[in-house]
Amino acid sequence: MDSVQTETPDTATEIGIVRSRGVRVPKDPAVITPRIRRSLRLNGYEGKEVNAALRVVNSGDTVLELGGGIGYVSTILAKKRDVKAIHTFEANPHLIDFHRQMHRLNDVTTITTHNALLAARKGKPQSFYVRENFLASSLEPEVTNMPVKSVEEVEVLGINTMFNKIKPDVFICDIEGAEADLLPHLKYTGLRAAVIELHPQWIGAAGVRAVFDAMHAAGLTYFPRLSDQKVVCFRREWPTK
Repeated sequence: MDSVQTETPDTATEIGIVRSRGVRVPKDPAVITPRIRRSLRLNGYEGKEVNAALRVVNSGDTVLELGGGIGYVSTILAKKRDVKAIHTFEANPHLIDFHRQMHRLNDVTTITTHNALLAARKGKPQSFYVRENFLASSLEPEVTNMPVKSVEEVEVLGINTMFNKIKPDVFICDIEGAEADLLPHLKYTGLRAAVIELHPQWIGAAGVRAVFDAMHAAGLTYFPRLSDQKVVCFRREWPTK
């Protein structure tokens, strides 16, 4: 007999709202597809990234997140950790209003959402290809079986300028394969920890090595106990317990 999963009060659906891991998510059908809604209800959405982030972010931390998505990870951190500030960068302009809805629903005031891309240096706006499945939106103009819904021009900021301005303690990165090109340009050495979602299917072994080398150059060491498959964690110091 197949097992039946039941929803707990924490994951029960309210009118227009999906509850997941203690946060409220607007049930906007333009963003929250049935597949995402089910994953949220079962507390599985971005589960590996959330688990790692919750274990490395401490009270009073400043967090810089690249690839904010629907604002789920940053909102959970703002609700569950007494952070000083979270700066999340999301290239898809169609998700910015959704972020603001998330913040209002969850009474969080420590998150700043930036509709921008980070690059080696500040430059002219760059084309960002928005697809019906927002998870497939990227800087790449051609993705198999993923037609483009719109092309948006997004502000490009320098990665080191922003890191030196924000001075994060923790870095979280999920940028759909752009990590291998971007992170080797990072010169900031003030991080205590980083959580990176790798996309080896796109960046290959050389790209994975480039990410690890970039984190080591930033003074961080791979920490396997907090890593889970493609979500890898790096720390400045390994805990003794």
